[in-house]
Amino acid sequence: MLVLRIIVGLGLAYALLVLLAWLFQDRLAFPAPRASVPDPKRVGVENGEKVEVTTEDGTRLVGWYLKPEVGGGLGRFGEVGRHQINLPQPPLASTTSPGLLWFYGNGETVAAIWPIVREFQPPGTAVLVVDYPGYGGSGGRATEVALYAAGEAAYAALATRLGVDPQRIYVYGRSLGSAVATHVAARRPVAGLILESPFTSAAAMAKHHYGFFPRFLLHLSLDNLTNVKRVHCPILLFHGDADRLVPTAMGMAVAAAASGPVDVVLIHGSGHDHTYDIGGRAYRDKVWAFIAGR
Repeated sequence: MLVLRIIVGLGLAYALLVLLAWLFQDRLAFPAPRASVPDPKRVGVENGEKVEVTTEDGTRLVGWYLKPEVGGGLGRFGEVGRHQINLPQPPLASTTSPGLLWFYGNGETVAAIWPIVREFQPPGTAVLVVDYPGYGGSGGRATEVALYAAGEAAYAALATRLGVDPQRIYVYGRSLGSAVATHVAARRPVAGLILESPFTSAAAMAKHHYGFFPRFLLHLSLDNLTNVKRVHCPILLFHGDADRLVPTAMGMAVAAAASGPVDVVLIHGSGHDHTYDIGGRAYRDKVWAFIAGR
């Protein structure tokens, strides 16, 4: 009798866990931290402005737009002119610049990530980063569909921005942001795609971390493998070789599935959350060279 009670108790506990996982999987995938977007000028970013982007369903997104600067990003690496890393100078008569869309990871916000975005801003390139729905200072609720809608709205905002060349839009996505980036790159014309720590799909991540749950519970897709097959532009892919959250093998699978040329850069000794610190200037300069067409 005691054994039966234990079995029934364990069964009920498992059923409760399954129910909670089904109910709260969006919250697990999209923690949606809140934080007000700072005024760029007040934090010393003179080429930045606070912007708003509206999705098709009317959701208001907030973020930063960084105007192009010849010297590129300024941060712990210092300001570096194009001649110092042997990047080609923009044509003097050019009236337009490349644009870079930045899609961050699931626990980040513009308020948290802006120093990195500013530091990585390529020379002569405009940058747009917005908070996802429900994240940071943006309205709405964080869902997979909402993130994709935000990505497409951000693309449209950058591609139609005065002074930005719509034929030279680059898209960067880190971790969760890789799913938004591949979604946009598979559906919009982009000059290049930069991925950092991309996973293959939500199903693969669920199996890796929560293999004891039945697969039918999952309603999320976040399918980088399918999307990247539709991407024909050059791809630059970074992954830490000590990443336990998103295994390096997933990043390699995404690279192998791509239809276009892929340059893979392994960041040795880096886990999931240390790529910027360990990759350092070499990481940044690789991004700069990719956008400069080298």
